[in-house]
Amino acid sequence: MTAITKPLSITATLFAGAIFGFFYAWVCSTMWGLDTMPPARAIEAMNAMNASVRNATFFPTFFGTPVVLALAALWQRRAGYRRASIWFWLAAATYLILGAGLTMAINVPMNEALAVTPIPQTGAEAEAIWQAYSGKWQSWNQMRTLASGAALLFACIGLTAL
Repeated sequence: MTAITKPLSITATLFAGAIFGFFYAWVCSTMWGLDTMPPARAIEAMNAMNASVRNATFFPTFFGTPVVLALAALWQRRAGYRRASIWFWLAAATYLILGAGLTMAINVPMNEALAVTPIPQTGAEAEAIWQAYSGKWQSWNQMRTLASGAALLFACIGLTAL
């Protein structure tokens, strides 16, 4: 049981780092870039990115992170690493509720609503749609990025306890 504990813990931490990096990239480049585009093109680009993220590469990271963190916590507990286990449980819960949970409750419905919105024919219409979407979406994305960063930090603290 101990033989798998450390590799599983490192893998879980890597998963947490990958999902944090994904959300962070949206914060520090993707959305800022879209905000510089003509709004109709930004809407088209956002719709294309949202459609493309539903793939076999993203799925395990987004949905698997809380699972792998929880499995690591369980294995740590069974191997006698109680303190590490607590940190990994905290990481799993933080990401599950405030990372994946916010995404599914807020960002995904916003993305789905944008996807069915007809691309406006005038610049003013597109501007109004993009302005209503982008600021709110970015605020919630910052929250899930902070939560994912906290989950990564908690996993790193847990690693030091092994």
